[in-house]
Amino acid sequence: MKYTFEKKLNIVSRVKASCPIRQLAKENNLHENKILDWVRLYDRYGVDILRKRSKIKPTSDFKEQVVREILEKGLPLSHALIKYRISRTALEGWVRTVRKHGYPELHIFRRKGRPSQTMARPKKKEPQTELEKLQAENLRLRAENALLKKVKALVEEQEARARLNGQKPSTN
Repeated sequence: MKYTFEKKLNIVSRVKASCPIRQLAKENNLHENKILDWVRLYDRYGVDILRKRSKIKPTSDFKEQVVREILEKGLPLSHALIKYRISRTALEGWVRTVRKHGYPELHIFRRKGRPSQTMARPKKKEPQTELEKLQAENLRLRAENALLKKVKALVEEQEARARLNGQKPSTN
């Protein structure tokens, strides 16, 4: 959820005025860690850090560097958030990915969203051998035969109904 600069500043100033974080979290429907992150950012960088930041897509090398610092050097997650200005959700996702799949997984680019559909029809594979050609023809003829049987049964059923109602069968 996005929070305005004014709301963040109001919450941080109330924390500075000795208002309990737990109470503020309940009032504003926030997690306590989110408020703590804002207070730490404010303490370290000042008011401007609470303003909305521009979207910068982190490179895979940058992600790896940050995760290595957390996992190998023991940098606390909350300090990494402040140091690198990354959202908690993104950072936790990177760490989870590395723990589950390893560092190379951070370098794999995955497109988001629904995959685009190709407009071209899929090409039919031509049967290579004589046997495959005959099997394909046999399958096609069986399907055609089954269709003709169904049509014949429907026509006979329609004629039987017509006879029961006293109508003459059509000559079509």
